[in-house]
Amino acid sequence: MSIATKTGDDGSTGLMYGRRVPKNHLRVEACGSVDELNAAIGQARALATHDFIRTNLIAIQKELIVLMGEVGVLTEDLKRYTTAGYSLVTPEMTGRLDVLVQEIEAQNISFKGWATPGATVQAAALDVARTVCRRAERRVFDLRQAGDLANPEVGVFLNRLSDLLWLMARWSETRDGVV
Repeated sequence: MSIATKTGDDGSTGLMYGRRVPKNHLRVEACGSVDELNAAIGQARALATHDFIRTNLIAIQKELIVLMGEVGVLTEDLKRYTTAGYSLVTPEMTGRLDVLVQEIEAQNISFKGWATPGATVQAAALDVARTVCRRAERRVFDLRQAGDLANPEVGVFLNRLSDLLWLMARWSETRDGVV
């Protein structure tokens, strides 16, 4: 089977369980933003010069697969999704990000006021990932506000992740001695 199915030529796209929605549907916008976030984090991981960053980013990318799966399922199919064994975003996932935030903050990172992205390639990539994360968070909030996303933890996870990505960029700059 070819990747070019041509089923989206009419402006629709497929979700789980054969559901089709317009390509500009709020759910598709949210999924696309999370997909873009995962790619931006992948780029940051590829450019990372510190094992701490690489190791934690790959774990975060795996958590984003869980998040994107949940966002990609229509609310009426969520029970079917979980019954099939798929995971939802949990407070424990957000808790792992909280632990990383606390770990980084305990290391006396340096920053003054607003950070200007671009001090290093690694920090710049993390800052791009952070801004993409904020957009994904806004798209998820749009979906939730429309009553089409039941789990508030999805937004909490993305909010915490954007904070963590900002801290990782500052951590990286501090480790590289550029602040």
